[in-house]
Amino acid sequence: MWIFSRYKDYTPLWTDVASLKQANRAHALRILAILLVILVSVWYNGYLIAKLAKKWPTPLDNYQQLNPNPLLNDEFYQSFKSPTHDETAVVTCMYTDSYATAIATLGHSLDRVNSTATRLLFYLPEHVSSEALCIATATGFVPHPVSRIAPPHNGEGTNKRFLDAYSKLNLWTLNDAGYKAVVHLDADTLVLRNFDELFALPYRFGAVPDVYVGSHGFALEFNTGTLSYDEIQADQAFLNQYYAASAVRLPYAYNANLAIKVRKPAMWEDLWKRARVVHYTLVKPFLAEADNSGETIVPMEGLEENIRARMGEFDGVFKEELLEWLGQWKETYAKYGEKLKECEGKVGDV
Repeated sequence: MWIFSRYKDYTPLWTDVASLKQANRAHALRILAILLVILVSVWYNGYLIAKLAKKWPTPLDNYQQLNPNPLLNDEFYQSFKSPTHDETAVVTCMYTDSYATAIATLGHSLDRVNSTATRLLFYLPEHVSSEALCIATATGFVPHPVSRIAPPHNGEGTNKRFLDAYSKLNLWTLNDAGYKAVVHLDADTLVLRNFDELFALPYRFGAVPDVYVGSHGFALEFNTGTLSYDEIQADQAFLNQYYAASAVRLPYAYNANLAIKVRKPAMWEDLWKRARVVHYTLVKPFLAEADNSGETIVPMEGLEENIRARMGEFDGVFKEELLEWLGQWKETYAKYGEKLKECEGKVGDV
């Protein structure tokens, strides 16, 4: 009896082994489940990262020729009154002599579309020669010297081409001069159709969104050009930050960036038919081949040869647009040739 009582709670060894095996199987299953969750999580996060890096396609990346309607509402256009000359201005900026012929051509293109606003040329006297200023203002731009606004941190982190671009912020001084509305055009643009309706906008600031050939694509940021912002693009990045939530994004017709033609040719085909302003971003017809820095000046007599030499860039996709610029330059020279010739070799204070 004593012996029986002594071993009454005894569990045979084979029972412990079976329980151990069962526990091990359950533990292994839990480990497999955890590994499976980790693998699924890694895969899903990798998928999201890849999607974000590639960017979700936008309606512009999937552009289709669906909308036949005109850019402007007919009722608005019929009731619209031309802006007064003294209260509105078209402004461009000149920081280097190499843009003189571009600005002269831009001035003529404004003539062709019967622009009624005052034309002002912001320029830096210390950077622009008398000859270049004479050429640039031969077609109607009024010279308007401005003080250079230096980039922050002595330009560290700012693209070399944009070191003077903060001077564009002098635009906000024109209100003191009596101007109620201002349209700024980059010097490497050409006007194809009248855009006087922009002077009637009720908003404080409007700009056209930027476009990139690469993965950034159709951007929310607009093209122009202490806050925290990407200083490499100078004034554009600053203004994007300042007007981040209040800027009105204008249709691409008001700044038809050549990058659109590379990124979405079908969209460009429609855009070209209604574009008010074309922006020669990727190929600048007035600058020397492969020198978009603006350091090399192309003389007036060499412009046509230079343009034809550049037509093969980007596999010749911009031939039509370059011919458009060349045609308007020829018109400019035919109309203002004598005045432009008088500018050559001109010296003196600016």
